Amino acid sequence: MDRELVLAALLRRLNTVSGLDDADIAAIRALPIAVRQWEAGRAIVADGSRPTECCLVIEGFCVRAKTTVSGQRQILSIHIAGEIPDLQNLHLHRMDHDLIAVVASTLGFISHASLRALTRARPNITEVLWRDTLIDAAIFREWIVNVGQRPAPSRLAHTVVELRRRLAITGRAAGDTFEMPLTQEQIGEALGITPVHANRIIRQLRDERIIDISRGRVAVLDEAKLAELAQFDDRYLHQDASL
Repeated sequence: MDRELVLAALLRRLNTVSGLDDADIAAIRALPIAVRQWEAGRAIVADGSRPTECCLVIEGFCVRAKTTVSGQRQILSIHIAGEIPDLQNLHLHRMDHDLIAVVASTLGFISHASLRALTRARPNITEVLWRDTLIDAAIFREWIVNVGQRPAPSRLAHTVVELRRRLAITGRAAGDTFEMPLTQEQIGEALGITPVHANRIIRQLRDERIIDISRGRVAVLDEAKLAELAQFDDRYLHQDASL
């Protein structure tokens, strides 16, 4: 796979959250990246494992998830092209959750040794990755509020708006439709509701002509109604590096 394609989404995203100079970009482009194809449903990194490399999502969608002893799973976050969802493993050596591909995905694996060498040699890149990790934490906080305090229709609306905004950063959401390849069961796991309840909410928002979720895609039917239901404040995404 062409290295420019491998790195395009990552560089675009990092440039959005915090500026990179030409030397930083050249150093990132020089990283050794092993590109692998990953099937849907397969764990990329499993809870309890000790990984030696970080995963860059090149194409596809992944989720972080925790499973209780009784077998109930909570999806903690959704990850898209350009993101390194297990960057924390550079310093937290044992995984405390699963990272799973939800669709067939193209992934790039970067050794911890290479990333450590890069961050030691390029302090600005260290700051950029630290900022990216802090944004990740801000998204976690918003997801806690979403699951804990919003009614189910607003939870779904908020998740949809957030994903659309994040896809737009890397040029993967334009117009009224975009990818969200989660099953109804996975939507329920992300929202903290049962699959039956998720199905009911999806139908409700379709009947109310707000959004239509079908075959792994979202169609926005009414921007104003969606915004009112989601009550979305994008400050927590910190897309403007100057703020």
